[in-house]
Amino acid sequence: MKILIVEDEESIAEGLRFNFEQEGYQAVVASDGVSALKLLSKGACYNLVVLDLMLPGISGYEICKEIRTFDTTIPIMVLSARSTSQDKAHAFDCGADQYVTKPFDLNEVLSRVRNLIQSRLAIPPNRSVEKRNVVVEFGNVKVDCSSYQVVVAGKSNSLTLIEMQLLRYFLDNEGVVLSRAQILSDVWGYDSVVTTRTIDNFVMRLRRLLEPDPLKPCHILSIRGKGYRFVSGR
Repeated sequence: MKILIVEDEESIAEGLRFNFEQEGYQAVVASDGVSALKLLSKGACYNLVVLDLMLPGISGYEICKEIRTFDTTIPIMVLSARSTSQDKAHAFDCGADQYVTKPFDLNEVLSRVRNLIQSRLAIPPNRSVEKRNVVVEFGNVKVDCSSYQVVVAGKSNSLTLIEMQLLRYFLDNEGVVLSRAQILSDVWGYDSVVTTRTIDNFVMRLRRLLEPDPLKPCHILSIRGKGYRFVSGR
């Protein structure tokens, strides 16, 4: 398993590299965005990118967006001192899968790394979706679970790893009211280290892609005080 660490603070980068290697991963460090993108463009297969946002030259946000232009499946975990909800929302909009603020708890980071890598290797995460055709259609939406592509009214878009996992989870549990805590546990694999606001951010992203009117959703419904319920309307 190979991890790319994009971090300009040498002590943090080397500390992460050491601990990742102690866990059995191969870790490569890039101290700036240009170096990171060169490493990724050389065709090297990375299982995870750990990305700082405040970097010399190219910001982590721009790196994240650039990665998503050629790879929608590689997990990206942001590790940043920026801690506002706007910072996190912007990172998710750029394609990040997870967001950890500095100073961070090492055990939490290692746990998230394991979960993201295992999730990518073990897709699909749900039982009945695996038994269905990998292409699922509802309304004017066609979902190709194998290629992470969704086609809405003839327009194709790519989903990230976590977006596809979340959509599959909704498909697998159609009609069931799902609490945010339940979704976090089943999709992200955490009980408390990720905030439930993360769910809302990803649901908003899916709604923008799938719903005819994201402000009046007809597929991913909010259930006040409880969570979400998916309705295909097929």
